[in-house]
Amino acid sequence: MTLETVAREGLVLLGCGKMGSALLAGWLEAGLPAASVRVMEPNPSDWLKGTGVRLNEGIPPAPAVALLAVKPQMMGAALPALQALGNGRTLFVSIAAGTTIASFEAALGDRTPIVRTMPNTPAMVGRGITAIAGNAHATPAHLALARALMQAVGQVVELAGEDQIDAVTAVSGSGPAYVFHLIEALAAAGVAEGLPAEVAMQLARATVCGAGELAFRSPDSAEQLRVNVTSPGGTTAAALQVLMDPDSGFPALLRRAVKAAADRGRELGK
Repeated sequence: MTLETVAREGLVLLGCGKMGSALLAGWLEAGLPAASVRVMEPNPSDWLKGTGVRLNEGIPPAPAVALLAVKPQMMGAALPALQALGNGRTLFVSIAAGTTIASFEAALGDRTPIVRTMPNTPAMVGRGITAIAGNAHATPAHLALARALMQAVGQVVELAGEDQIDAVTAVSGSGPAYVFHLIEALAAAGVAEGLPAEVAMQLARATVCGAGELAFRSPDSAEQLRVNVTSPGGTTAAALQVLMDPDSGFPALLRRAVKAAADRGRELGK
């Protein structure tokens, strides 16, 4: 299965908020015909209305893909509209956090091909990363199609199984919030050292964004990039001595934070 299959057989997008809109924009930019996409969205944006997709026209009998992009708490109310497509040839792809494959199988039928994904918010600027995992009825072709769809908004990694989703959620799904808080904390530390708040925030934002872009483009490992910036006995080394402390620094703090997020993900999935 390829995007050509989707163009020929159609795609249903259930929900078109920020993430759904980011995906749709990526598909259209990649050449997917707007007429091959049906969007079910009760509160369509002006942008969505202008895309040329088939908006709230009902569900076709056998689309290639049904992509579920509604909020997890709305999934129970939204799924009945798609039940007729279960146990068939339609691939279901979910981007909803916390909703397990077993939950979808219970609602749609246990012979339904399902791929669960975990994207993150940088997808909105085409720089996301998405992890995918399929059920027993998701073939390699189904996984390849899910990969192609999610690559519209960034990188994709395939997991060994759904049991790794909670760890992914804790690292990359929730991870952008950790980075945004780093910007806040770095700016606040600059203010504490005498910088004006606006200057400190501009420095912090640009530094994190620039370092992220360097890490993205450079062939060097993150460790090597850190070493490259650290002169022995210099200012960076003094800061890293604090940040890399095994008991109170970043390693211990992030281990606790990621574990807390993963544990909460497991609780929500029960």
